[in-house]
Amino acid sequence: MKTVMGSKLTVQRNWVVIDLKDKVLGRAATTIATVLRGKHKPTFTPHADCGDFVVVINAEKVRLTGNKWKDKQYTHHTMHPGGLKQFSAEKAVARHPTRLVEDAVRRMLPRTALGRALMKKLKIYAGETHPHAAQKPAAMEAANA
Repeated sequence: MKTVMGSKLTVQRNWVVIDLKDKVLGRAATTIATVLRGKHKPTFTPHADCGDFVVVINAEKVRLTGNKWKDKQYTHHTMHPGGLKQFSAEKAVARHPTRLVEDAVRRMLPRTALGRALMKKLKIYAGETHPHAAQKPAAMEAANA
């Protein structure tokens, strides 16, 4: 048997839509990262971008377990002295409804040029609607607790 290594030219990309309404953030993020990376396909190649495009809807209705809405802290630094900003997950969703999902998925992908390319295939929307109906995305269920 021969092992076939995929490349950008041989990969077949599909569009997938994932609804995050009442889904646990971390479990849903693992499903999204797996599909973006292409690990669900038999033609997975670790060094190539062989994943699918992912459209995430209802990102603002994602669920966190326990007291994470108040206890989980997101940090940001302005690169000026005393510029450390910290805010809870509750405030993060109020400011940017899609930021929690985006951060969770980004941190599950490689921290290389490949990871940055994979993030460009992720489209996140706070509400029900999205402008990618022309691509005919297939519905996929995210993992839940």
